[in-house]
Amino acid sequence: QVQLVESGGGLVQAGGSLRLSCAASGRTFSNYVMGWFRQAPGKEREFVAAVSRLGYSTDYADSVKGRFTISRDNAKLTVYLQMNSLKPEDTAVYYCAAAERFGLSNRQYDYGSWGQGTQVTVSS
Repeated sequence: QVQLVESGGGLVQAGGSLRLSCAASGRTFSNYVMGWFRQAPGKEREFVAAVSRLGYSTDYADSVKGRFTISRDNAKLTVYLQMNSLKPEDTAVYYCAAAERFGLSNRQYDYGSWGQGTQVTVSS
């Protein structure tokens, strides 16, 4: 498995931006599809975005398309989530996850490694 540590969360006003980072260690980073998920209070954890092993392909939840951008730097063993035009409904704990597979996935059970999460709070 790969170890994951998220950072970059915080409090931001609606319309603002944040960039989350997820640093990986332990295994060959480029063997993993990387994803971001989030869990709002009282709700189930949901898919946000995923990026392919070499970064050429991405997938997004409809709720964040056009506002969020996932990217990765395999040399730095890091995946990013740039979040723009944030809305109060984006408030959640954001989790980074790694899946040792070839194709993108939006299914939580495909991801075997998870970070501890970072809180994002968007005020109205």
